[in-house]
Amino acid sequence: MIRTLDLFAGAGGLSLGFAQAEKGFTPVQAVEIDPAAARTFKRNFNCPVHDGPIEDLENFEDADVILGGPPCQGFSPLGRKRDEVSRARLNGLWEHYLRAVHRVKPRAFVIENVPQFQKSAQFAELLRLMVTDEDLREYQFAYGVLNAADYGVPQVRRRGIFMAVRGAASVPWPPPATHGPKSKAQRPYSTVEEAFEGLSWTPERTDVGVDADGRQDLHFGRKNVRPISLKRYEFIPPRGNRFDLMREAPELTPRCWLEKPTGTTDVMGRMWWERPSGTIRTEFYKPEKGRYLHPVAHRPITHREAARLQSFPDDFEFEGNRSEIARQIGNAVPSGLAKAIALHLHSLLEPSDRD
Repeated sequence: MIRTLDLFAGAGGLSLGFAQAEKGFTPVQAVEIDPAAARTFKRNFNCPVHDGPIEDLENFEDADVILGGPPCQGFSPLGRKRDEVSRARLNGLWEHYLRAVHRVKPRAFVIENVPQFQKSAQFAELLRLMVTDEDLREYQFAYGVLNAADYGVPQVRRRGIFMAVRGAASVPWPPPATHGPKSKAQRPYSTVEEAFEGLSWTPERTDVGVDADGRQDLHFGRKNVRPISLKRYEFIPPRGNRFDLMREAPELTPRCWLEKPTGTTDVMGRMWWERPSGTIRTEFYKPEKGRYLHPVAHRPITHREAARLQSFPDDFEFEGNRSEIARQIGNAVPSGLAKAIALHLHSLLEPSDRD
C-alpha cells in the first residue's frame, strides 16, 4: 500500500485517479474545508477527513505521497475581482501544503493548480525553496501544464502540475500522452459522444434522485428555466453559439450581446459530438456562462453529463444539494488526468517505495 494524504481534496478527483491507477495508492487522510465536498470524499474513500481550515490542523497522518490543489481563485483570471485580503489568504494556502511536506516528509508530492500559478511570485518562491530548503533539497522535481484531453479525458482542461520525488535521479516530464490527433502511437481524443453514451433523458427530473438500480441519479435538468431561454436554445444549431441567436432571432437576444457583436464564441454554445468538451466549470448548467448546451438537445448538460466529462464513474456518489454537487464537479481534477499522473509517479518511485 502506498499511503496518500490529499490536501484541499475537494470531492476527491486526484485520489480517485490515483486509486484507478491500481498501483496500491490508498488515501489515509484528506483535508477539505467545504462540508459537502468533505462528506463526498469520506463517502467514497472511507478515510478520516478534516472538514475545516488547514490552518487549524496541527498534525497530519503519515503518508508516502502528498497530493493537493491549493485553492486557485487567487491566481485564476476568474478570481481577480476578489478583495485583496481574500486573495492574499487564498494565495498563501500553498504554504500550508509545504508545512505538511515538512511535517510528513513524504517520498513524493504533487501540487495541482491553474496554469497561472506557475507564473506567479508564489511559484517562484516555491522553486527557490526547492533548492535552498534543507528538507526540500532532497527532492528532484519537474512541472508544466498538462491538458486532460491528452490523457483520455473527454474534455479540454489545462492544469498546472508540479511533481517532486525524493531521491530520484531526475523527474522526466511530461507524462507520456496517451491520446492526441497526430501520432499513430496515440489513441484519438475521447469525445462528448463517447462520454454521453447510454444516457437517456427524462425532462421532468430536476433534482438528485435514485435510478432503477438504486444508484445516485444526477441526470436531471435545470430548475425553473424561463420560456425565453427555451426559445433561445432552439435557435442555436449544432456547433453554434450566441452569434447564431443574434443573427436568427435578435428579438430573443439580450441587449448586452447585441451591443457586443464580437468576443467569446463559447457563450450559449453547443458542444460538439465529435470533440472533447471545453473546460467544465462550476456553473456548467448555465449556458450563458459557456459552451454548455447539449450537442443537439435544447437544454444545458446535466450534472451526470458534466461528471462524465470530468471522468467520474457513475458509481461515484456526491453529497450535497444541486449547486454544491455542481461546484464539486466543476472544481475537481479529472480522475483520468490524475490516473496518468499516478502512473508516471509510480514509475519514478524506488522499488522499495512501491510496496
